[in-house]
Amino acid sequence: MKCANLAVLLVFLQSVIALNATSTTLQNVPFANVTGSLNDNGVCQCSVYLPDTVFPVQKVEILEITAQVLSEKFERELTKVSQYTKAIEMYEQKIRNLTLKVEHMESTSVSYTELDFQLLKLEINEMERLVTQLKSTLVGSNVIVEQLYMEIKNLTLMVNDLESLDKNNILAIHREIVALQNRLKECEKHRNQTTTPSYFPPGSCGHGGIVNISQPYVVQLNWRGFSFKYGSWGRDYSLRTPQKDLYWVAPLNPDGRLLEYYRLHNSYDDLLLLKNARELRIQYGEGSGTAVYNNFMYYNVYNSRDMGKLDLNTNTLTVRKTLLNAAYGNRFSYAGVGWQDMDFAVDESGLWVIYSTDDNTGNIMISKLNETTLDVLHTWNTRQYKPSISNAFIVCGVLYATRPVNTRKEEIFYTYDTNTEQEGKISIIMDKMLETIQSINYNPSDQILYVYNDGYLVKYNLIFQPVLH
Repeated sequence: MKCANLAVLLVFLQSVIALNATSTTLQNVPFANVTGSLNDNGVCQCSVYLPDTVFPVQKVEILEITAQVLSEKFERELTKVSQYTKAIEMYEQKIRNLTLKVEHMESTSVSYTELDFQLLKLEINEMERLVTQLKSTLVGSNVIVEQLYMEIKNLTLMVNDLESLDKNNILAIHREIVALQNRLKECEKHRNQTTTPSYFPPGSCGHGGIVNISQPYVVQLNWRGFSFKYGSWGRDYSLRTPQKDLYWVAPLNPDGRLLEYYRLHNSYDDLLLLKNARELRIQYGEGSGTAVYNNFMYYNVYNSRDMGKLDLNTNTLTVRKTLLNAAYGNRFSYAGVGWQDMDFAVDESGLWVIYSTDDNTGNIMISKLNETTLDVLHTWNTRQYKPSISNAFIVCGVLYATRPVNTRKEEIFYTYDTNTEQEGKISIIMDKMLETIQSINYNPSDQILYVYNDGYLVKYNLIFQPVLH
């Protein structure tokens, strides 16, 4: 508009100059002195005296040139504004796209590489540089540009914060992966080195406890068939006749509660071939917590808190003793295995019973028994809840408890040392053939676990560690 007004003014001034140059009509202006006369021909003559202040033609020319320069500058600035408007629209779209990227990175657990963050930062820095340049070329404040600048600053902070988050920080994850790979290489290196496990004579406790366990060895299905999933089996630990083998198998009835029949085999070959077996009947035992020690079978008498001692030579109940305050009737059995309120165990030092009471709120109690009279010699209270474990056994006075990991793995996870009265946590994985382990019996004479696994007779060799000094 300013340039257009200047152009009109110039045209007007040029017209006035031309009019004053060609007109013969005297204008009555207050600053002119006019004197007229007639010549001989009767023509009127007059003289015009202009004042000292003449019309500023030079100044008008300078004004015209200045207006032209301003007009050109205005055109250039108008072109710049048009270009910056397009640039602002383009970078506003880029900011929206980057914002979507960052929001996606925040809302997902996908890990991004350092390169992803660097590319984001480069794009943001480029936009920040251009917007800063745009701010410097504009005189005064521009709300749109200021808002765009603040959005870019906020986006920069957001990316920096996101990069520092652990959940999406690929650098930290990469460092963890490298560390794990190095540990794996060390494990592979040690595994490839042939090492012979330390040997400890049968019946010896000069070791530092269980450190590993072998793969399962399936002996056979129990002699009564697949439907007899509950029960126990093992090898007699006899101090009187250590050279004599006696294997026993005691499946429960299909109800998983009643112990009625059991078999004895005088050798491992007889067990494998199912020959020369003595099949006997008792009235009645309960649960899968049976153990055999010195040619006697120990079990929970049916529907009671009584302990029974059965002479295997005569198949007669020689001792029946009440275990004081012991829970019974499936009150605190193992997880996944019913009616095992009492679990008898044998180790290098003799006979034990694992159970719970209401007074101890279902936590495991361990009692050392006199194998002759079944009197309780000493009792230890633990803080491990019995129904939360799947089974237990005792080696050298240390109770080991198991729990299921999945349908194919079991974990020895808890220990209680009756020698020191200390609890402990370990992790030894046992592979298993079927889902549920009904009973575990340890035999000190061969250091083997005899496991009853959903009707199958399974063996595991134990590996002990040397005593740590």
